[in-house]
Amino acid sequence: MGHARMRSLLKWVVASAAAVAFALAAGCVAHGDPSRPIPVVTVPAKQPATRLVVVLPGRADDLGALRDSGIAQAIQSTWPDADVQLAEVTMAYYQQGDASRRLHDEVIAPARTHGYREIWLAVASMGGMGTLLYDAQYPGELDGMVLLAPYLGDFDLLSEIDHAGGIAHWNGGPSQGFTRASWQRDLWRYIQGLQNDPVRSERIWLAYGDQDRLRKAMPLFVPALHAEHVFVRQGGHTWSVWTPAARDMLRAIDAQGARGTR
Repeated sequence: MGHARMRSLLKWVVASAAAVAFALAAGCVAHGDPSRPIPVVTVPAKQPATRLVVVLPGRADDLGALRDSGIAQAIQSTWPDADVQLAEVTMAYYQQGDASRRLHDEVIAPARTHGYREIWLAVASMGGMGTLLYDAQYPGELDGMVLLAPYLGDFDLLSEIDHAGGIAHWNGGPSQGFTRASWQRDLWRYIQGLQNDPVRSERIWLAYGDQDRLRKAMPLFVPALHAEHVFVRQGGHTWSVWTPAARDMLRAIDAQGARGTR
């Protein structure tokens, strides 16, 4: 990595750390109670439901913030046949180390028994991280993912991958089973596998703002995706960017599906 690029990345991570520290100091983290079932609110479809979209929060979001984001209305304006389920998988569930299992047992598996023809996740920031971890540990359970500026790990690991020449050249070693100590490296091993499996990566769509504080990680992730599945919008790390971007991606998903049926 060149010195100028390293300085740029270092400035970004310092700014990100400052933003996180400010958020923590201001109490901008939704904690939740992992001793209880995941809180969920379902927004029923405007017509008979044939698919489900589960929305997971960013680190500062609770159910109220998800409601206020307008994401359910954005989804249903494009997919009126979709039930939208807001699931409050907050930081505390990840800190317990079993967020993927809880999401599967309490949200996804019960939804499968409902008979939906498709189950998607539309997720922001920390929720994007959680969704990728879920797909890595429960492959084939999701029909698709709409990722909104996902958090993809700490600076040291991102720098290591960048220094190796990108995900295609990075040697992450063998999987360690998604432990608390290894989950970030295991996540990037999964992403590396996506790059070699275009059929599996076909289900993943990504959007982020051009001023998003996590944007520097995206060039490492994008090569694992289909180029037409990546949407860059003006703005930062906020629902005012993500909600309209999600609507745009759902329209593109429908258009791609229509082309595929011709």
